[in-house]
Amino acid sequence: MTDARRPELVCPAGTPAALRTAVDAGADAVYCGLQNATNARNFPGLNFTPAELEPSLAYARARNAKLLLAVNTFPPAGRFEMWRTAIDLAADLGVDAVIVADMGVADYAARTHPELRLHLSVQAGASSPEAIRFYCEAFGIKRVVLPRMLTVAEIAGLHSEIPCEIEAFVFGNIGMMAEGRCSLTSYVTGSSTNMDGICSPAACVHYEEDAEHNLTTRLGDYVIDRFARDENAGYTTICKGRYLCAAQSDGYYAFEEPVSLNLSALLPDLMRAGVTALKIEGRQRSRAYVKSVVSAFRAAVDDIAAGREAAFKSLLALTEGRRETEGAFPSKRWR
Repeated sequence: MTDARRPELVCPAGTPAALRTAVDAGADAVYCGLQNATNARNFPGLNFTPAELEPSLAYARARNAKLLLAVNTFPPAGRFEMWRTAIDLAADLGVDAVIVADMGVADYAARTHPELRLHLSVQAGASSPEAIRFYCEAFGIKRVVLPRMLTVAEIAGLHSEIPCEIEAFVFGNIGMMAEGRCSLTSYVTGSSTNMDGICSPAACVHYEEDAEHNLTTRLGDYVIDRFARDENAGYTTICKGRYLCAAQSDGYYAFEEPVSLNLSALLPDLMRAGVTALKIEGRQRSRAYVKSVVSAFRAAVDDIAAGREAAFKSLLALTEGRRETEGAFPSKRWR
């Protein structure tokens, strides 16, 4: 297991170029997905072909970094072959771990490729010691990616009760939709985040600009937000839209405000709590984003592990001006 004082830095790789950028910026591990519904970021122009995965793995290995393959969606009935093929490919290539969510996929991987290391995706929503122990005992899970709503105190408590490593998100998108079990955009678009890996597919997103250059955003037939000419357009998802109601004249966030998770100030607390790996979200982000965020966290983790105070610059500019939050994590809850 990784030294608890210096956890792995697990970073996003939406493309082979982003993978190289993350590795060069200091990632200990990168996570990526295939160009199909087996991963939860199944968007055009994103992800890896099997032919791209092998040289990317070699690039990471040559620089002492790991490659983790996300096979973290849920196969619909009668379509398991695609997920089976993804697991077989991961085993054949010898990736460092596969990130799984579905029990059937985990079972197939554990039975067919017992040498393949399995991590439990946040999509599985396992947040109690009982649930995590079940996955460990049934499928040999070696690491759990925890939901983002747990406090540092709860993470520390889990660490003492489970037989596997802990990975926690530290930067990027934050959502309240039960970690990947969202059904709102599926209702509107017909595409499922859980089974197709697609939230708000591009073909369903439409923008309309008026004479004053104000922007209206539609998802399918539904208006989900309006932006003044001096505002940055936000997420095109139902859960982060602004809506009107009879009780107020201005739009309000009915489900959640589009904020970004930033736990840079809590890194020492998370490291003391027993977190094995720190995860940065953002496989849809640019290489510039990946380089900046990974470099900043690399320096901070190394400083803290060496007993130095981390000099962390603000990363707000990389979150499109959205407000940053520590979510449920604030360190005042854990001493």
